Amino acid sequence: MPEIKVTTEVAGRVCALPAEIGGSISTGDDVAVIEAMKMEIPVPSPATGTLTTLLVKLDDLVAEGQVVAIVTD
Repeated sequence: MPEIKVTTEVAGRVCALPAEIGGSISTGDDVAVIEAMKMEIPVPSPATGTLTTLLVKLDDLVAEGQVVAIVTD
């Protein structure tokens, strides 16, 4: 099973984690929400599969391009 990395396009603070580990996820479903410059920016899944790993938790600071989760087919 290939691992698909879910990355954020902006730096900021994790303000929500709407997906659950072990749950099914579809392409475009939000995995995390990042607060940057008083805006909430969703981080969508690039593929359909199972969310196997969350690499961040609420209130973590993330950098642009950081991997926040892993999805497997």
